[in-house]
Amino acid sequence: MASAAVTAAVGSLPSSKSSSLSKTPSISPANLERTSFHKACLYSRSVSTANARKKLVAVRAQVTTEAPAKVAKVSKKNDEGVVTNKYKPKEPYVGTCLLNTKITGDDAPGETWHMVFSTEGEVPYREGQSIGVIADGIDKNGKPHKLRLYSIASSALGDFGDAKTVSLCVKRLVYTNEQGEVVKGVCSNFLCDLKPGAEVKITGPVGKEMLMPKDPNATVIMLGTGTGIAPFRSFLWKMFFEKHDDYEFNGLAWLFLGVPTSSSLLYKEEFEKMKERAPDNFRVDYAVSREQANEKGEKMYIQTRMAEYAGELWELLKKDNTFVYMCGLKGMEKGIDDIMVSLAANDGIDWLSYKRELKRAEQWNVEVY
Repeated sequence: MASAAVTAAVGSLPSSKSSSLSKTPSISPANLERTSFHKACLYSRSVSTANARKKLVAVRAQVTTEAPAKVAKVSKKNDEGVVTNKYKPKEPYVGTCLLNTKITGDDAPGETWHMVFSTEGEVPYREGQSIGVIADGIDKNGKPHKLRLYSIASSALGDFGDAKTVSLCVKRLVYTNEQGEVVKGVCSNFLCDLKPGAEVKITGPVGKEMLMPKDPNATVIMLGTGTGIAPFRSFLWKMFFEKHDDYEFNGLAWLFLGVPTSSSLLYKEEFEKMKERAPDNFRVDYAVSREQANEKGEKMYIQTRMAEYAGELWELLKKDNTFVYMCGLKGMEKGIDDIMVSLAANDGIDWLSYKRELKRAEQWNVEVY
């Protein structure tokens, strides 16, 4: 059984505009240690007999046809015993909000909140999975709100290290429609407004696409935009803030995070601590689109930052223990494809065909919204 204690934990999150339930476990700096298919065909043969006036008689040979032996696919991911859909919309798990804190600056274009819910160990999720949340209230038709899926932002042990909580990273959705009306996303605003002690209806867990690789020596390249950082925070906590009897990460974890402004950077303090702990095993590169530009003066999007390491990334993608995970805004994959097409062509490789091979090998994993 894994044993761990919180290291950088929620204690590293901004404390302004945050609130926590009095029963929430306290985290002090002094205690941050966690840190042969053979088929015989049926055939006939002719037999002639003198007494039967040489009448031909068809004789059917008796053969046994073996069913093809099924070869079980061995996944490269940590999927053994993974639980999915334990809780459904009609019978959700009801957890309690323990903590809810804003983790973007006041001048950031939009609010993002980090929240922790109690599960008492009843929602057994893995790093890379998601949960559903059903907002309180009813819709305009008088029916319960539909669930919304959110990538889990905590390791399987949770932010408090006891495997009894689950954390989310949620951006408050507010926009103006074509009629000039301000529209608020139902579930995101419900979550961002939660107070400690409030109940929350949880479904799932769901998903296997983003599960971590089993190989502790793998190269794991993580590409995230905004709240797409959530599954990667769960990966990185397991890799660098926890101690497990059956897992010790010795590979390379390389994170690319894209945000609009520096005040929108999420969990930066945690990532800096990881770099201090494992400088040879963790790399992080930020792409701040409204504040940074490349040598050509182009805005620094995540694909722009990756282009600076294009050759190195391509060499890593040729290895069978390199895994790419992408999470964030729909459309981000195209920008990355644009980088890889020419690099692959230099080696006489068609990138899109090669990417399909990577997907079949579970080495190219995408979850966008």
